[in-house]
Amino acid sequence: MSHQDSHDVIVVGGGASGLAAATALDAAGRDAVCLEARDRIGGRLLSAATSHPERALDLGATWFWDGEERVRALAAHSGIETFEQYLAGDTLLQETTDVRRLRGNLVDAPSRRFAAGAQSIATTLAAALPAESLRLNTPVTAVHPDGQGGLAVHTPAGSLRAEHVVLALPPALALERIDFGDALPADLVRLGRSTPVWMGAVAKVVAHYPTAFWREEGLAGAVISRTGPLQEIHDMSGPDGRPAALFGFAHASTVRPGFDQAVTAQLAQLFGPAAGTPEALHVQNWSAERWTSPSTVERLADYSLFGHPRYRKPALDGRLHWASTETATENAGHIEGALAAGERAARAVLAVPGVPGSRGVITATTSR
Repeated sequence: MSHQDSHDVIVVGGGASGLAAATALDAAGRDAVCLEARDRIGGRLLSAATSHPERALDLGATWFWDGEERVRALAAHSGIETFEQYLAGDTLLQETTDVRRLRGNLVDAPSRRFAAGAQSIATTLAAALPAESLRLNTPVTAVHPDGQGGLAVHTPAGSLRAEHVVLALPPALALERIDFGDALPADLVRLGRSTPVWMGAVAKVVAHYPTAFWREEGLAGAVISRTGPLQEIHDMSGPDGRPAALFGFAHASTVRPGFDQAVTAQLAQLFGPAAGTPEALHVQNWSAERWTSPSTVERLADYSLFGHPRYRKPALDGRLHWASTETATENAGHIEGALAAGERAARAVLAVPGVPGSRGVITATTSR
């Protein structure tokens, strides 16, 4: 194996957690390479461009909340514009026989969003990395001990070696897509295969309109539905209502031929005829994303496994570290949880005595 293929750390996954780990390790002086299977960074941070300059619609993670200081600090430090989620207006409750209007917004809580979309968080983190340390279109197929005290990481493009590997992807996905041989403990394999994937079993639907006309009717864009296909709906308009959009969540199992028509019919029933003809309708079925969700994703439902203590114990003689939002001890499933998990993995790597760069972690929120 050539010298160029050997690194201190290989981070598997270029979403928020992987990029947080990679930037912290790079800032601390480690030779870290981040391998991403997709042709883009961000993972479940995915934003669709609009005709409004520097405005985007989120097809993945959307919000962050008070107390989530990593996200707040990263946005502030990087100049990422954020704004408050729109809350004013009434809620609609869709029953099996009719639609009821309830006073006030009974669905949304105070939160903030990213004017340019949540994917801007990933873009900002990636910008802090040396260009050669981020490799797209590079899925990891196997991770094995190399017999020399390190780990061999195999990809379709070739093999690499590292002292440590950070798995910054959902544990269930890692165990389905990556061959670890029989090197992992049985209890860890059982845990990983049972841990749900945040957003993995849902479809997120975003309807883009010329104007936020529901606001003129005193509606918050907030809906709870007992009929579907969208089970809950929120206002996703940008600052000052531009771009105008509504978004909702549906069970991934309901995405079949005719789904788009069922969605627009539901929106028209709730908000009037104008809602039935959006300028664009984005359907992001996360269960169909091969680099997000394993084939078992719709059967994984025990969310108490999020942040399990076992994920804080590195495997393979302390060289294999878990880092995804599902493994976070706080704010699991949130962007904040992803950043925290990535930083935790970086700290674990740098805590190994006698290795280069073990002077400590510069977090993703303060690096560069």
